[in-house]
Amino acid sequence: MSGSDAAAEKAESRQRLQVKVNEYKENQNIAYVSLRPVQTTLLGKTAKVYLVPFSLSNLDQFKSSKSLIEKNSNNEVACKKYKTTIKKTCGSILTPKMKATSSKAEATLQTSFLDVHTESNKPQYSNSDAVILGVDMESSQDGDSDEDTTPGLDDFSGLSPYERKRLKNISENANFFASLHLSESAARLREMIKKRQPPESKRKKPKKTTNEIGCRRSMRLLNVDPSGASLPATPKQPTLVADETPLLPPGPLEMAPKTRDDNKELFKGFLQTWTAMSKTSTKNTEKELSSIKSYKANLNGMVISQDTVQKVTKGPIFSMALHPSETRTLVAAGAKFGQVGLWDLTQQPKEDAVYVFQPHSQSVSCLYFSPANPAHILSLSYDGTLRCGDFSRGIFEEVYRNERSSFSSFDFLVEDASTLIVAHWDGNMSLVDRRTPGASYEKLINSSLAKIRTIHVHPVHRQYFITAGLRDVHIYDARRLDARGSQPLISLTEHTKSIASAYFSPLTGNRVVTTCADCKLRIFDSNCISSQIPLLTTIRHNTITGRWLTRFQAVWDPKQEDCFMIGSMAYPRRVEIFHEAGKSIHSFLGGECLASVCSINAMHPTRYIMAGGNSSGKIHVFMSETNC
Repeated sequence: MSGSDAAAEKAESRQRLQVKVNEYKENQNIAYVSLRPVQTTLLGKTAKVYLVPFSLSNLDQFKSSKSLIEKNSNNEVACKKYKTTIKKTCGSILTPKMKATSSKAEATLQTSFLDVHTESNKPQYSNSDAVILGVDMESSQDGDSDEDTTPGLDDFSGLSPYERKRLKNISENANFFASLHLSESAARLREMIKKRQPPESKRKKPKKTTNEIGCRRSMRLLNVDPSGASLPATPKQPTLVADETPLLPPGPLEMAPKTRDDNKELFKGFLQTWTAMSKTSTKNTEKELSSIKSYKANLNGMVISQDTVQKVTKGPIFSMALHPSETRTLVAAGAKFGQVGLWDLTQQPKEDAVYVFQPHSQSVSCLYFSPANPAHILSLSYDGTLRCGDFSRGIFEEVYRNERSSFSSFDFLVEDASTLIVAHWDGNMSLVDRRTPGASYEKLINSSLAKIRTIHVHPVHRQYFITAGLRDVHIYDARRLDARGSQPLISLTEHTKSIASAYFSPLTGNRVVTTCADCKLRIFDSNCISSQIPLLTTIRHNTITGRWLTRFQAVWDPKQEDCFMIGSMAYPRRVEIFHEAGKSIHSFLGGECLASVCSINAMHPTRYIMAGGNSSGKIHVFMSETNC
């Protein structure tokens, strides 16, 4: 019976302990609500307080201790006796780990434990709830493992390791945020925002002290003479803003050279000489072409020297032409600022053989000697005028004038040079009959191109002409032109960038050569002008001249049906001749005599003479030694 009574009493005691633990969890006003160890850092170590349950066999030993606390809770002497009793009693049941605790840390923790219980108005534990405080001094790194593995804690508290870990994290986070003092910082920040910033005090600028002497200045700025007397003020003359390129007056202009006003007799002799050169050199289209071998040999015999290099115009050269004379050599060049320069290579010294005229106010983009009368030279300009220089009368006669438009190119529709086809920069075309009095057009045609750069008439079938636009090349029939809008017979659309020129071959017109900004020269087969013209050859050639150089234009050699010439950007500077098959035939190299890019080139129709003009107004002439 005594054994059964002891077992029943033990079970009842455990049930009471579990009820007390549940009440301990729910009570929020008790100082020690959490069952987790309380950590205190002493002397660089972390002190942990463990709540360890006692066995029932040791419960009687604490009854006297409990009564001692209840009777003498406010008595300091009694508390000291209780500490001694607790220390002696716990010595027998502390774990080995707890026994190694420092005496100083243990005394401190026990003192804080007693202080908390002294401040309470009622006892915190009954006889059955007695617990022992164990102090464990170890590093902070081993604290978590010791806490989680405390023996007997699960039986006492009923908390899982996860719940204990969770309670520990909550407490640590709360302590961390409390240590940051965020509420105090927020309050201070609000006070700083509410305070108005004081207005910036403008700094008073110190008054400038006037210097009686002043800075030194020259007498010219002071407007005084060396004696110190003031000079009278010079009246300012009004500046007149004049047009940079005013149009020249309509009507004929006198052929007066701009560079030679002193020797008029010499100029009259020049006019008389070239007036006598009125016989035309007839073209024989049935003449057999020279073989490539003999043509190369003739080209190799062409040389250049300092005597065949001369500056003729002031600005860049935009157009060139060679007089068809068989005995004398006359080179004509059209410049950027409306000048037309003539250079007679036969006359010596060469400085006396250059004459420059001003028949236009803007760039001269096209220049031809008349096929019917070589004593006439026709020039076309951007200023909207087309003039004919007559050596016999010594005047520049106005052939066509349109101040509302700008001209780009022209050609002769008939061999007697009586009818012209004129291209405009805005895409229009004009038919001009020189036999009609006045300087107007016969018909104004609106083409399908937005801009026309060059225009060229077929040498055999003269009703056809070809135009080079921005991206397309068109072939028109002059018999089907309509003033309201004309559609081309053929369109060559193989070009990908801006086109500089397009020309028929000189004798038969069976080939067309085009120059494009995509660095390609294209040769088309125009033997049969139908709905489509096939592309024969494409030649890679650098045509990017930049801003300051005149654009390249590939032109045919009038003597050789299947060869054409073009300037080059390669070093050393040169002028190249290509065959229609794409092979390079010859390169004109001048050494020191040719040190610049010749963008515009022209070949004599019957003799082996080639002239090239650069962007500074200088002309370079290659000719055979027999013609020198």
